[in-house]
Order: sequence, then structure tokens, then C-alpha cells
Amino acid sequence: MIITKNELNAFLDARVAAPHDLLGMHACQTPTGPGLVVRAFLQRAESCEVFDVESAERRTYPMKRLAKEGFFEVVIPDRAQHFRYRLRIETPTREIRQFFDPYSFLPTLGDQDLYLFAEGNENYIHNKLGAHLRVVEGVPGVAFAVWAPNAKRVSVVGNFNTWDGRYHPMRTLGTSGVWELFIPGLSQGELYKFEILAADDSIRLKSDPYGTYFESPPNNASIVWDADAGYTWHDEGWLKKRAGHHTTDRAISIYEVHFGSWRRLLEDNNRPLSYREMAPLLADYVIEMGFTHIEVMPLAEHPFDGSWGYQVTGFFAPTHRFGTPDDFKFFVDYMHQRGIGVIMDWVPAHFPRDSFALEHFDGTHLYEHADPRQGAHQDWGTLIFNYGRNEVRGFLVANAVAWLERYHIDGLRVDAVASMLYLDYSRKEGEWIPNRYGGRENLEAIAFIKQVNELVHRLFPGVLTIAEESTAWPGVSKPVEQGGLGFDLKWNMGWMHDTLRYFSKDPIYRRWHHNDLTFGMLYQYAENFVLVYSHDEVTHGKASMLFKMAAGSITEKSHHLRALYGFKWAWPGKKLVFMGSEFGQSQEWKHDGSLDWHLLEYLDHEGVRRLVRDLNKLYATETAFHANDFNPQNFRWINCNDADASVISFLRHDPVTGDMFVVVGNYTPVLREAYRVGFPRGGQWREVVNTDSEYYGGSNAGNGGGVRVSDVPADGFNYSAELVLPPIATVIFKWVGE
Repeated sequence: MIITKNELNAFLDARVAAPHDLLGMHACQTPTGPGLVVRAFLQRAESCEVFDVESAERRTYPMKRLAKEGFFEVVIPDRAQHFRYRLRIETPTREIRQFFDPYSFLPTLGDQDLYLFAEGNENYIHNKLGAHLRVVEGVPGVAFAVWAPNAKRVSVVGNFNTWDGRYHPMRTLGTSGVWELFIPGLSQGELYKFEILAADDSIRLKSDPYGTYFESPPNNASIVWDADAGYTWHDEGWLKKRAGHHTTDRAISIYEVHFGSWRRLLEDNNRPLSYREMAPLLADYVIEMGFTHIEVMPLAEHPFDGSWGYQVTGFFAPTHRFGTPDDFKFFVDYMHQRGIGVIMDWVPAHFPRDSFALEHFDGTHLYEHADPRQGAHQDWGTLIFNYGRNEVRGFLVANAVAWLERYHIDGLRVDAVASMLYLDYSRKEGEWIPNRYGGRENLEAIAFIKQVNELVHRLFPGVLTIAEESTAWPGVSKPVEQGGLGFDLKWNMGWMHDTLRYFSKDPIYRRWHHNDLTFGMLYQYAENFVLVYSHDEVTHGKASMLFKMAAGSITEKSHHLRALYGFKWAWPGKKLVFMGSEFGQSQEWKHDGSLDWHLLEYLDHEGVRRLVRDLNKLYATETAFHANDFNPQNFRWINCNDADASVISFLRHDPVTGDMFVVVGNYTPVLREAYRVGFPRGGQWREVVNTDSEYYGGSNAGNGGGVRVSDVPADGFNYSAELVLPPIATVIFKWVGE
């Protein structure tokens, strides 16, 4: 026996940080001169021998069993040169098995990989860390790698070794903190985790931070899956077109979807649709409704349905709930082939405390800050990423790249940006730590945000980045080189709150809240805004969009909701509406049930849906409503001061084509039959939208399809017309000629 008793005992106790120093083939000195020693630690092996796969004589070398746990050793005195070999074992059931030794292979990561990872500049580290199908020296298997710099020992465990961390310990690669092991013979579909011996001698069983597929709770094991192969894409035309549309001067109308509750199969135990089942149904609906994009609430792996996907434990994995990673690729591919963009809700702001995931990963605060004043979200009970740590920042940057590279995602809507920007976010005095200049700005998070946005736009032209940011932080949607954060678009949370507050008021009181409709124009062009009525507005007792409306009956509420939607689609900015709100669902959204599609049998709801469809089509076909959303010359007030009548009017026009639209809203239940409004041109103006049309469920008051404008000055214009303003309605007119 060459191995010492101390070395053997340490190995059997699973306390060896460099298993490759003991296992595998090594040069040694024998009584007759230089030789070789081969050691192996094997399960279910009664005997073992080394089989020389290169020798013509097919030589074998029986190994001696040194421990009942399965530790074997053989000294080969007559050979000094390493040779290629397999291990051949006999199991207790007399089965003969032959395989390559995991400890006979060189590392699968190079020094350059590790150097860039330590710098935080390996933007494709997801292709190196994690579990990857590899062919090494002609041998197929799986290469495992994980970052755990403070661990005493890390092992790969799974069904292949009965989840026993003694049998596949990994090696550390220099000072990188990365542990690595290639296990030949493993294939796609294997379950695995990392067993970590922490600095405090506790054992932690962790799922793979870079895992691409996971099993369902409660086990939450990672699953070996080749996310970079196995699927043939058919969206080349879409990607080429996308790259040529990097400008935001395009129609962007987004349908926000929670995958598990858009539509369920009631006849099949109320289960949600799979990725493949969902694709044609959702695409048909989105196309009919005229939306240009869908935005899916987080589909990265998460253990708790009630988190809606916002408490992520598998950042690189589409959730198992609806199918495999290839099934998710099919979903995105199908959307692209139907001309629909896919935006992903991305959550780099925080992560949950689940013990199997990132929290306290190697026994230390690795991904999160140690100090709870920096590392804990008090509102959500989650942990905050340490953006100042290179490897953590690299993890998140690579995560963004992975969704865009592997799954062809067209945009990232970044959740909770405000919580990333401010160190004192939702904290009282004394509950936060200032930055190095004494301020409350999170400098490391800001640098990370800028890095991601610059990288995404450089690597993936045409992909959008969208900030959910609720404060007055300047330049959120300005380029980094101009001092901004680099997002393409920003959710307009202020406009959302103002308009909903206005329409929640009884019409008799709206005259005193008229500024809720006009105030937004004061800051409208400070950012590239998306006008949003998202899932957040229809949960937690806030009521559905329909039931927010200040009216008695559902019919009356639908009048108000249609008027609001007419105002929204006519106002400058990209559009977003959450599923169910487009047809005025009565009840709040529930994540574990289907939308109330049966309501479309009633005109109060079907009329709202028809209006949203027609508004989308008007918005997409008329450049005056989308091509100059962020150009102040595209908008002009006609009259924003008639608070007593609760009437508002403004102009949208395209300075290139000369197309003009006049938008008039009457937000009291009073029919105004001769209300004079100024117009920029004389001639004929066609009534292209009337939210009070009987087709939508209204009273059908209006202007007979259009109006002839005379040269009577009004509202600062040389022309005007006396309009019939329907009660609680938005009316849009288009100039069609003299």
C-alpha cells in the first residue's frame, strides 16, 4: 500500500479537497525503479482491475481493496509512462462493468476561462460552469463545474452514485474557487446536485446555480440537459428583421402573460397548458388582438407558484412546469414564426432564501452581502446580490446573455430596478449603509446595470431592455455614453397611478382631479416610456381594471374602462396591458386559475376586447401613434384646461407623413352635443375611434363617422368644429383631406 493511512482515512471521511492527487494514475517509485500507481474509489464493486485499452495484449492489473467502502489501489512496477485505461469491476451480483476513470482526465476549464471569470468579464461563463455534455479524449460524459471558493470539499451527487458525496469529489482549479470534475458515461437526463462541505463543517446539498433544467419540488434536483443543442430553430428571418429594427420608433404593444393562468384545461384537472400547447393558442389570440409582443412573467425556475416566478432559484432554466428547455425553445420559435416578439421578465434584483439554492451557498455569504443592511430585502424576505463581487456580477451578466443566446428572447424587462439603484430602498434611517461617498446610490448595482445594457445591445442588436423603475432617477432610458443607465424603455409608473386615480373618482369629482390627466406631459419626454397596466394593478385587493372604474353597474364600468383605454392608446408611449384586462375581467387575477374567458359571451366584456383590438391596429398602422412616441413635436395640447366639463383634447401627428389625429375625451356621463374643439386643419376629419360605439357596447352617440371642420378659430387654431361628445368616451379623428 502506497497511500498512507492518514490519507486514506481523510479520503474515507470525505475531507479531501484535491481528490485527483490521490485517485487516478500517478507516477511512483517502486523497489525496482519508477512505476505507476492507480487508485479508485468505487461503489458496488467486489473487485476491480485496471484494463489497458492501448496494449495489444489487452493487459489487466488487479487492484487491491484497501477499505470496505470501495477504495482500491494497484502498483504497476514495470511501467513508467502513463497509459489510457478503463476500470473493470465485478458487482455483488456478478455483473461485469467497464468504464473510464473520472480521475484520469485533465480539467475541462482553461486558465483563460478562470481568469476572465475572476474578473467578471467571461460573458459566456454559463457555457463553462454548470453541467455540460462533453466528449473528452473521445469519451462522452458530463463536465461539472461550480464556484464555491470557501468550501472544504465539493462532490457531485446523483442517482448514479446513490447521492453519496464520498464517491465523486471534485478538484479545485487554482485560486479561482471553481471545482471541476468530468464524469464519463453520464448522459442527458441525469439528476444531480452539489454536496458541499462548508467551512463550518456543515454539509450543504445545493442545486446547480448554472443548471439548465430542474425537477419539481420538493427535491429540486438539477437535471443534466444540453440547452445549447438538440433543437433546430426556424426563426432566421425574424432574427434578421429584429436586428434591423434597433430603433424604438416602432409599434410596441405588449400583452403581459402569466403562463400558468392564461388558459387552463378544466377537463384535465385544471392543469395549465404546456409550452407546446400554449404556442398556437396564444399566437392566434395575440395576432387577432394586434399585439406586437408578449411579455411573460418570470419563467426561470422557481419553487413556489405563489411567487409568480419572482423568487428565482434556477436562473438559467426555463421552469419545468410547462415542459423541457427544448419545449420552451419551440414556444419562442413558434411566436417568432408568427411575427410576435417575446419579452422575458428578468429578476436580477434579489433571490429567495431557499436552502437548496444560492443562499449561503458554500457556507458563506457568497452571492449575497453578509451585512443584512446591504444583503436583505425587508419587504420581500429575499436576499440582495453582491454586485460588487466580480463572480456574482459575471453570473448575472451571463444569465442575461444566456436567455438571449439560447432561447432567442427579444427583450428583458428588468424587475425592481429601483430596489437596485438605492441603498436605502424601503429602509429606515440606520437600516442601510451609505456608499463610499456617503450617498444612497448603489454604485456597484448601477455599474452592473450599465454593463448589462451595453453588452446586450452590442451582442444582440434589436433586443430591448426595459426598466420597471418607479422613481425620478434621471436618464434610465438614455444611452450609457450619454450618462444614462442604457435601457431602451422605462415603465411609466407615475402615469399609471395618475390615470387610475382619476378614473376611480366619481365623475362629479373629476373636475378637481383634472391634473391627473395632464400632469404626465410635464415629464413625458424625459424618458422613453411604456404605458403600463400590469399584473401589479389587479392583485392584492386592488381590484380588476374593470372594478377600479368609478361606476355602479358592470355596463357603466365598461364605459369608463373603454374611455380610459382610448385615452391610453392615444397618449404618447409604448403600450402594455396584462392579460384579462384587455376584456375587462371582473375579478382580480388569480395565479392558480384560468382567466374568465366565458365573460366574452357578454358585450360589456367583449366590447372592451373589440376596442383594444381596434386600438392596437390603429396604433400599429398609423405612424403618428408610434413612430414619434419620443419626439415632442408629435404632440400638442388643444385644450387641457376644461376641468369643469372634464373634457380634454390633444393632437398627435407625424411630421414626416403629415398625418394628423385629434383626440377628444369626455369623462363625465353628460352628452355634449355642440362642443367646439379647435383643429389644426380645415376639411374632412374621419371619426376613426369612438369608444361609445354600440359595437363596443356603448350608446352610439357620435358624429356620424366624421366631421367637416370650418375656419372658425378656437383653442389657438384657425379651424374648429362643433362636436358631439358621447358620455364617458374617447373619440379620435383623422384628417382625410379638404
